[in-house]
Amino acid sequence: MATKQKKKRSTKHRGNAAGMVESRGRTGRPLSEAEKKAQAKMTASERRLQRLETPPNWRSAANRAAIASLIFGVALFLLFGQAVAPTIALAAFMFLVYIPLGYYTDLFIYRRRMKQKAAGKG
Repeated sequence: MATKQKKKRSTKHRGNAAGMVESRGRTGRPLSEAEKKAQAKMTASERRLQRLETPPNWRSAANRAAIASLIFGVALFLLFGQAVAPTIALAAFMFLVYIPLGYYTDLFIYRRRMKQKAAGKG
């Protein structure tokens, strides 16, 4: 009776004597030397500013709309006891409403921030 061998894990779990498991850090593509230097130089506040200064896009608006409409649908179903079919239809409609609403709200905030930065307030 032969048993099937499991594939061995390539890296070990980093548990210590106290039972805490330390995270392995970045597991994706290794950073290039230039990326490592750029990331090491940026502080948390600089990374936050860089994130806030990126223009809005439709993908982030769609992701946020999906999360909001999912929460809306679940709340409608669980809290208000609505039937499943109308709840799904209303959540889908809200998804379509939330996408442009979120995008243009982000765009308004982005433009206001850029205006303040140009005026020297930010």
